[in-house]
Amino acid sequence: MRMKNIALIAHDNCKADLMDWAGWNAEFLAVHNLICTGTTGRLVKERLEIELKRAVDNVFAVKSGPLGGDLQIGAMICEDKIDLMIFFWDPLTQQPHDSDVKALLRISSVYNLPVAQNRSSADFLISSKLLKRDYFPERKNFDSYTGRVIPCVKDVG
Repeated sequence: MRMKNIALIAHDNCKADLMDWAGWNAEFLAVHNLICTGTTGRLVKERLEIELKRAVDNVFAVKSGPLGGDLQIGAMICEDKIDLMIFFWDPLTQQPHDSDVKALLRISSVYNLPVAQNRSSADFLISSKLLKRDYFPERKNFDSYTGRVIPCVKDVG
């Protein structure tokens, strides 16, 4: 099994739930690269070290979500650098970066990325037999879209 690159993201009201889930799944998470947004990365690293009783070096943090971390992970998805995403987002609280959250969920759908949005879907996702082997999600061919000729605006002056 190839090491997976797993994006872990949690809104403030969901961080405790993600930390509990990460603790429960510490052995699994310890063998994969974990790419997290700011504070979530620090908390995940601390939780894994407590559970595993050793230092971990597989947790990598990008910026905090409101400072562009969601967008950084979205760019990694576009570059095929993320294999799956676990995003515990808060559906009951408006976020200052809601448009970034929506963009992240949209781009994960465009690239057919497996996404878990709560604890039960995360449990199902990491229990999949597909996770134990190389898996390359089918991607739509966007050549007809990206190859479009867009007319330029002519000089009107």
